[in-house]
Amino acid sequence: MANFAVSNSTLGGTGTQQAMATTYKTLVSVYASTTGTAGLVRRGKIYDLLVGTNGTAADNAMEYDLARLTAPSTGSPASANPLDPADAAMAGGAVANSTTEGTYTSSGQVWYVGVNQRASYRWVAAPGSEIVYPATSSAGIGLRGRSPTGYVLTATGTIYNQEQ
Repeated sequence: MANFAVSNSTLGGTGTQQAMATTYKTLVSVYASTTGTAGLVRRGKIYDLLVGTNGTAADNAMEYDLARLTAPSTGSPASANPLDPADAAMAGGAVANSTTEGTYTSSGQVWYVGVNQRASYRWVAAPGSEIVYPATSSAGIGLRGRSPTGYVLTATGTIYNQEQ
Protein backbone atom coordinates (compact mmCIF):
# COMPACT_ATOMS: atom_id res chain seq x y z
CA MET A 1 0.00 0.00 0.00
CA ALA A 2 1.62 3.18 -1.21
CA ASN A 3 0.54 6.76 -0.51
CA PHE A 4 0.61 9.51 -3.14
CA ALA A 5 0.09 13.27 -3.39
CA VAL A 6 -1.51 14.73 -6.52
CA SER A 7 -1.86 18.49 -6.92
CA ASN A 8 -2.89 20.98 -9.56
CA SER A 9 0.18 23.07 -8.78
CA THR A 10 1.89 24.63 -11.79
CA LEU A 11 5.22 23.51 -10.30
CA GLY A 12 4.58 19.86 -11.13
CA GLY A 13 4.26 20.58 -14.85
CA THR A 14 0.45 20.39 -14.75
CA GLY A 15 -0.14 23.51 -16.82
CA THR A 16 -2.24 26.54 -16.01
CA GLN A 17 -4.33 26.16 -12.89
CA GLN A 18 -8.08 25.87 -13.28
CA ALA A 19 -10.03 29.13 -13.52
CA MET A 20 -13.27 28.99 -11.56
CA ALA A 21 -16.77 29.59 -12.86
CA THR A 22 -20.33 29.18 -11.58
CA THR A 23 -20.28 25.54 -12.74
CA TYR A 24 -17.97 22.87 -11.32
CA LYS A 25 -14.48 22.58 -12.83
CA THR A 26 -12.22 19.61 -12.05
CA LEU A 27 -9.05 20.63 -10.24
CA VAL A 28 -7.56 17.16 -9.74
CA SER A 29 -8.78 13.63 -10.45
CA VAL A 30 -7.36 10.19 -9.71
CA TYR A 31 -8.57 6.96 -11.28
CA ALA A 32 -7.84 3.28 -11.78
CA SER A 33 -6.22 2.44 -15.09
CA THR A 34 -5.07 -0.60 -17.07
CA THR A 35 -2.33 1.47 -18.73
CA GLY A 36 -0.43 2.14 -15.50
CA THR A 37 2.33 0.17 -13.84
CA ALA A 38 2.54 -3.36 -15.34
CA GLY A 39 -1.14 -3.25 -16.33
CA LEU A 40 -2.25 -3.44 -12.69
CA VAL A 41 -5.67 -2.06 -11.80
CA ARG A 42 -5.82 -1.04 -8.18
CA ARG A 43 -8.49 0.55 -6.04
CA GLY A 44 -7.68 3.80 -4.32
CA LYS A 45 -8.58 5.50 -1.08
CA ILE A 46 -8.74 9.27 -0.64
CA TYR A 47 -7.64 10.06 2.90
CA ASP A 48 -6.68 13.76 2.87
CA LEU A 49 -7.66 16.85 0.84
CA LEU A 50 -6.49 20.44 0.66
CA VAL A 51 -8.39 23.16 -1.23
CA GLY A 52 -8.01 26.91 -1.55
CA THR A 53 -7.51 29.79 -3.96
CA ASN A 54 -4.42 31.68 -5.02
CA GLY A 55 -6.09 34.63 -6.74
CA THR A 56 -6.56 38.16 -5.48
CA ALA A 57 -8.19 38.07 -2.07
CA ALA A 58 -11.87 39.03 -1.95
CA ASP A 59 -15.03 37.88 -0.21
CA ASN A 60 -16.48 35.26 -2.55
CA ALA A 61 -18.17 31.96 -1.82
CA MET A 62 -16.38 28.80 -2.99
CA GLU A 63 -17.75 25.28 -3.16
CA TYR A 64 -15.66 22.13 -3.48
CA ASP A 65 -16.72 18.54 -3.84
CA LEU A 66 -15.48 15.04 -4.55
CA ALA A 67 -17.57 13.11 -7.03
CA ARG A 68 -17.31 9.66 -8.59
CA LEU A 69 -16.02 9.36 -12.14
CA THR A 70 -16.69 6.61 -14.68
CA ALA A 71 -14.41 8.23 -17.27
CA PRO A 72 -11.57 10.60 -16.35
CA SER A 73 -11.30 14.22 -17.37
CA THR A 74 -8.85 15.32 -20.01
CA GLY A 75 -6.26 17.90 -19.12
CA SER A 76 -2.68 17.92 -17.95
CA PRO A 77 -1.30 14.57 -16.78
CA ALA A 78 -0.49 15.07 -13.11
CA SER A 79 2.43 13.67 -11.17
CA ALA A 80 1.31 11.29 -8.46
CA ASN A 81 4.26 11.72 -6.14
CA PRO A 82 4.89 8.83 -3.75
CA LEU A 83 5.18 10.03 -0.17
CA ASP A 84 7.79 7.31 0.41
CA PRO A 85 10.41 7.52 -2.37
CA ALA A 86 10.99 3.76 -2.06
CA ASP A 87 7.45 3.05 -3.36
CA ALA A 88 6.75 2.28 -7.00
CA ALA A 89 4.85 4.67 -9.24
CA MET A 90 1.08 4.88 -8.92
CA ALA A 91 -0.60 2.24 -11.09
CA GLY A 92 -3.59 4.48 -11.81
CA GLY A 93 -3.81 7.80 -13.55
CA ALA A 94 -4.11 11.41 -12.44
CA VAL A 95 -5.21 14.56 -14.25
CA ALA A 96 -4.97 18.17 -13.13
CA ASN A 97 -6.60 21.35 -14.41
CA SER A 98 -9.11 19.65 -16.69
CA THR A 99 -9.82 21.10 -20.09
CA THR A 100 -12.75 18.72 -20.67
CA GLU A 101 -14.78 17.39 -17.78
CA GLY A 102 -14.93 13.64 -17.18
CA THR A 103 -18.08 11.56 -16.90
CA TYR A 104 -19.42 12.00 -13.39
CA THR A 105 -21.85 9.56 -11.81
CA SER A 106 -25.33 10.97 -11.30
CA SER A 107 -25.76 11.59 -7.55
CA GLY A 108 -22.11 10.57 -7.12
CA GLN A 109 -21.07 13.42 -4.84
CA VAL A 110 -19.30 11.91 -1.80
CA TRP A 111 -17.87 15.02 -0.12
CA TYR A 112 -18.78 18.72 -0.17
CA VAL A 113 -17.69 21.90 1.59
CA GLY A 114 -18.51 25.57 1.11
CA VAL A 115 -15.90 28.11 2.22
CA ASN A 116 -15.03 31.77 1.83
CA GLN A 117 -12.49 32.40 -0.92
CA ARG A 118 -10.05 33.80 1.64
CA ALA A 119 -10.01 30.49 3.55
CA SER A 120 -8.10 27.34 2.72
CA TYR A 121 -9.64 24.08 3.91
CA ARG A 122 -8.25 20.68 4.85
CA TRP A 123 -10.22 17.46 5.31
CA VAL A 124 -8.68 14.33 6.84
CA ALA A 125 -10.61 11.05 6.89
CA ALA A 126 -11.18 9.33 10.20
CA PRO A 127 -9.44 5.92 10.11
CA GLY A 128 -11.63 3.50 8.16
CA SER A 129 -13.68 6.35 6.63
CA GLU A 130 -11.59 6.99 3.54
CA ILE A 131 -13.39 7.64 0.24
CA VAL A 132 -12.78 4.61 -1.98
CA TYR A 133 -12.81 4.22 -5.74
CA PRO A 134 -12.95 0.72 -7.24
CA ALA A 135 -10.34 -1.29 -9.14
CA THR A 136 -12.29 -0.74 -12.36
CA SER A 137 -10.49 0.88 -15.28
CA SER A 138 -11.35 4.59 -15.62
CA ALA A 139 -13.33 4.67 -12.34
CA GLY A 140 -12.12 7.31 -9.93
CA ILE A 141 -12.75 10.47 -7.98
CA GLY A 142 -12.64 14.08 -9.13
CA LEU A 143 -11.98 17.08 -6.90
CA ARG A 144 -14.04 19.94 -8.30
CA GLY A 145 -14.53 23.59 -7.43
CA ARG A 146 -16.89 26.40 -8.35
CA SER A 147 -17.87 29.88 -7.25
CA PRO A 148 -21.58 30.65 -7.31
CA THR A 149 -20.76 34.31 -6.58
CA GLY A 150 -18.51 34.90 -9.55
CA TYR A 151 -14.86 34.36 -8.49
CA VAL A 152 -13.14 33.63 -11.81
CA LEU A 153 -9.48 33.34 -10.84
CA THR A 154 -7.70 30.10 -9.98
CA ALA A 155 -8.30 27.50 -7.28
CA THR A 156 -5.90 24.97 -5.83
CA GLY A 157 -6.38 21.37 -4.78
CA THR A 158 -4.33 18.44 -3.53
CA ILE A 159 -5.53 14.85 -3.14
CA TYR A 160 -3.68 12.39 -0.94
CA ASN A 161 -4.58 8.85 -1.95
CA GLN A 162 -3.51 5.32 -1.25
CA GLU A 163 -3.48 2.49 -3.77
CA GLN A 164 -4.23 -1.06 -2.65
